[in-house]
Amino acid sequence: MQTVKGTCHCKAVEFEVDLINGHENIRRCNCSICSRKGAIMAGVTLDRLRVTRGQDKLSLYQWNTRIAKHYFCSVCGIYTHHQRRSVPTEYGYNLACIEGIDLAEIGPIGASNGANQTLVAP
Repeated sequence: MQTVKGTCHCKAVEFEVDLINGHENIRRCNCSICSRKGAIMAGVTLDRLRVTRGQDKLSLYQWNTRIAKHYFCSVCGIYTHHQRRSVPTEYGYNLACIEGIDLAEIGPIGASNGANQTLVAP
């Protein structure tokens, strides 16, 4: 297992992700919020992501069914992670927040059809 660190832009929020097989379930989502934020996300089970600093700086955004929980830094506004509506036992996290990652080298990116709750392979 490998543990990677991530931060928002201003570094007020820091988190760790435990990776078993590298970054998994890499995707973009077309739901109304994800299509607007444009993030490339990866997924892990809830027990593999921990906020290590700045929990008090995270803002929570929910709408509609209020199942999904989208977290943003209240200082710089960067989306760090979310608890998924389609799989509430998982977090999606913003790959661009991970230290040392080169998004140009991550390979194929899947597409999540969030409006219909289906995953389309890359």
